[in-house]
Amino acid sequence: MKAARAKGVSGTAIVFVHALRNTLLPVITVASDQAASIVNGAVIVETVFGFPGIGKLLIDSVLLRDFAVIQAAVLVTALAVFLINIIVDLLYALVDPRIRHG
Repeated sequence: MKAARAKGVSGTAIVFVHALRNTLLPVITVASDQAASIVNGAVIVETVFGFPGIGKLLIDSVLLRDFAVIQAAVLVTALAVFLINIIVDLLYALVDPRIRHG
């Protein structure tokens, strides 16, 4: 960034071209962790507030010992977290080209 400033590049161009690209990786990481927490936290929120959803279904199935429904609910939740991780990996490759070759 110092070299770009020395060349006379404007401050906004330095921020958007140089700084933003390097700061996006930690932001994407934290956002993916939060998204996975939201998916997993649905179990607690739906149970406490009585909202119908996969979290309440999972808890009701555990109480009724319905193992097939438990397996399906855990599978759907795991797939959601897996898809979030795949999307994050693809975003990493888009944001930082060095990651593609690693």
